[in-house]
Amino acid sequence: MAMPVLKRLLVGHPVPTARMREARLPKWLALPVFCSDPISSVAYASEQILLVLAEGGAAAISGAKWIALGVIALLLVVTASYRQTCRAYPSGGGAYVVSRTNLGRTAGLTAAAALLTDYVMTVAVSIVTGVVAITSAVPEWAGHQVSIAVGFVLLLALGNLRGVKESGRVFAVPTYAFIALTAVMFGVAAVRSAEGTLPYAATANAPLPPQHAGGMLFGFLVLRAFSSGCTALTGVEAVTNGVPTFRSPRAKNAATTLAIMSGVSVTLFGGVTLLALALHARAMPDGNPSVISQVAAAVFGPHATLFYLFQAATAAILVLAANTAFNGFPTLASILAKDGYLPKQLHTLGDRLVFSNGILLLAGCAVALVIGFDANPDRLIQLYIVGVFTGFTLSQIGMVRHWNRALATGETDGRSRAGVRRSQTINAVGAAATGIVLVVVFVTKVEHGAWLAVLAMGVMFVVMKGIHRYYQRVQRELEPEPGPPALPSRVHGLVLVSRLHKPALRALAFARATRPDTLTAISASADAEEAEQLQREWDEHRISVPLQLVEAPYRDIYRPLLDRIAALRDQAPRDLVTVFIPEYVVPHWWENLLHNQSALRLKARLLFTPGVVVINVPYRIGRAAQGWLGRGETTSAE
Repeated sequence: MAMPVLKRLLVGHPVPTARMREARLPKWLALPVFCSDPISSVAYASEQILLVLAEGGAAAISGAKWIALGVIALLLVVTASYRQTCRAYPSGGGAYVVSRTNLGRTAGLTAAAALLTDYVMTVAVSIVTGVVAITSAVPEWAGHQVSIAVGFVLLLALGNLRGVKESGRVFAVPTYAFIALTAVMFGVAAVRSAEGTLPYAATANAPLPPQHAGGMLFGFLVLRAFSSGCTALTGVEAVTNGVPTFRSPRAKNAATTLAIMSGVSVTLFGGVTLLALALHARAMPDGNPSVISQVAAAVFGPHATLFYLFQAATAAILVLAANTAFNGFPTLASILAKDGYLPKQLHTLGDRLVFSNGILLLAGCAVALVIGFDANPDRLIQLYIVGVFTGFTLSQIGMVRHWNRALATGETDGRSRAGVRRSQTINAVGAAATGIVLVVVFVTKVEHGAWLAVLAMGVMFVVMKGIHRYYQRVQRELEPEPGPPALPSRVHGLVLVSRLHKPALRALAFARATRPDTLTAISASADAEEAEQLQREWDEHRISVPLQLVEAPYRDIYRPLLDRIAALRDQAPRDLVTVFIPEYVVPHWWENLLHNQSALRLKARLLFTPGVVVINVPYRIGRAAQGWLGRGETTSAE
């Protein structure tokens, strides 16, 4: 009873399926639920650009604003492209469904593997960068990043297990607080700049290496900085995966939410980048202090209340940015499970109308990643972006094929051909842009660890293909054959008896009630005296069912029983052997520790024996009422 009570306290009471409609999200709540990742990316996307450009010296850093402008342009293109996806595929599934439908199963699984890998990375990177924001404000905690990050992963998982809408209300507060406080920071910075009282960042005088890259090497550095800045686009696709969770009209509301997210992200990312350049903030290799915290300290003052509020909001949204993945991963995993590419358990809704198994799986993978990479954001972020743009590119190519098919068949859903052409053009531009960026990202990041992300995607792809083949094989094997099912020639009943007691007598009575062709009680014992005692008691009770005593000279009672059952099967392969096993059922979990569980172990072995049916006959210890096994009854086994 302890576990169900604890589950109710942590997760809450079950919600009936009939209330599914009530769990739909309005736009103001969907924004923090699905878009906290791209909004929060501004806290580290600018820093990643500056960190890479620092290798080229001050001259390279001055080009950060143009790189940021390129990232903003790409974000707008991707947002416009995914708005088309929301309208064309309102059932959700995002890049996986679009790619599978228009490009084939291989492309669909590639997109799915990329997205699943990316979601795990999202949780790890978001939470680790959030922990960096915390340790920037409280340096004394700097040695405990791993444990703090793991704690946040578990806390987020618990919050999502309580339901999308309930967790969304909680997560909305830090998201909107971060947006508001960043806007306040921009306003204060503008006022102080006009007054001439805006100081430089604390790291403004940090030494920079001399420019050592020129020509092609400098161009490669710029491309690598651009690919690092593209982390600002992570999480954009989550809305397309979760379209079914929006209130009606679902597709329209999802597309509107994407547009709002894009506007907020562009404003915040552009503003933070410009402020960082104006204040000469330097990106530290270990990420501490972060660039955004340096900017806030310069604008508000390092000991001002607004600075600490801003740091708290930044840390909160960075941690809660992982919530985007906690909504996207289980939804996508559910669709894949329904299609037979992941275990069926991932398609099951939990008590709170969320895909609980997917949430737990994501949390476990993220914890392993955080521990494996020692909660280092710079090492993790190198693995981060490849999966994102793989999904982007395949999705946009799939949308171009979708519009081609719509124009060819005339099924434009009431839209004009000009409107379809416009949507196709948007997706084509998006496919070209994200495809080019994917190549840039792979080339510039592969030596820094991106190959691990590609390897993870490949392993995921192979695993999903293997799971699908397994389900197909099982389905073929379970297909019913024509005609009525064959009946066994005879049924042989075997009742396993360790000693003569009420559970054994009740099992004998039940076995007789099934009327098998033959019925035998069988007992294996390593002690000759115990076997003789059982035979005497059997004779004294005048039980008409014959008793077979099997020796167990090596003290293993299972092997002799299994050999006897196998011998019976070999004598008549078309016969059926039914094994009745008396089993104790105890009221408390700890009482199981006081019993040897021999019935459970024997049943587990017999399940792999063909031609054998195992029937457990439970006897509930400590219960006065046993149903037909009731204590007051005089059920006879004779």
